[in-house]
Amino acid sequence: MSTHFFPDTAVLLGRSMRHITRSVDTIITTAVTPVALLLLFVFVFGGAIDTGSESYVNYLLPGIMLIAIASGIAYTAARLFNDMQSGIFERFHSMPIARSSVLWAHVVTSLFANALSLVLIVLVALAIGFRTSASLGAWLAVLGILMLFTLALTWLAVIAGLSAKTIDGASAFSYPLIFLPFISSAFVPTETMPGPVRAFAENQPVTSIVNTIQDLFAGRPVSGDIWVALAWCVGILVVAYGFAMFVYRRKLA
Repeated sequence: MSTHFFPDTAVLLGRSMRHITRSVDTIITTAVTPVALLLLFVFVFGGAIDTGSESYVNYLLPGIMLIAIASGIAYTAARLFNDMQSGIFERFHSMPIARSSVLWAHVVTSLFANALSLVLIVLVALAIGFRTSASLGAWLAVLGILMLFTLALTWLAVIAGLSAKTIDGASAFSYPLIFLPFISSAFVPTETMPGPVRAFAENQPVTSIVNTIQDLFAGRPVSGDIWVALAWCVGILVVAYGFAMFVYRRKLA
């Protein structure tokens, strides 16, 4: 790793963060839309869904968080695609900077931006009745899982941003990820689903992540779902990072 990697990444990170603060549509999509979904499901559909003794806002919150992350990483792909098309990558690579810092700046920007969206969502959830007995350690575990999930999906976004032919194609890859929580335990218990749908819901990554966060928020002992969730996140991260770097090197060649 170049000795200039960290300062170079920090400078490029500042550039990416400024782009976010100047883009109103990014803020609306990554923060306001998930909050609107939270309010819609809690106040319109929540009364019709039986989640036992647990309030629906408590049950729903982890799924809304994952939708916010999936929405946010679409903009990582779009920003990366725009940089590729504008020729700024070639200018960066003509400078004495660490080449990998160009990608890592976008990745760290995604972590910061999604963390801000998650904070806003939690604050709104608290305002409408979310309550938790989670300890500090449980909160840190939730944060760790969400950031690991964000990191894994962001490297998928990097692949899309480097490979897409159009700006719409760069961000469209995230649509299945946004809808994945709807076919999981995020909105309703999987026991209420028909057989084939239930089988899919119980064996995809979102369900294990949601179940783990729900247990942590409720102060319950964490089940084996946490290991499944971590395995999914780490597996996606390793594969996506390896493929993203392969595509990046081909672009530079």
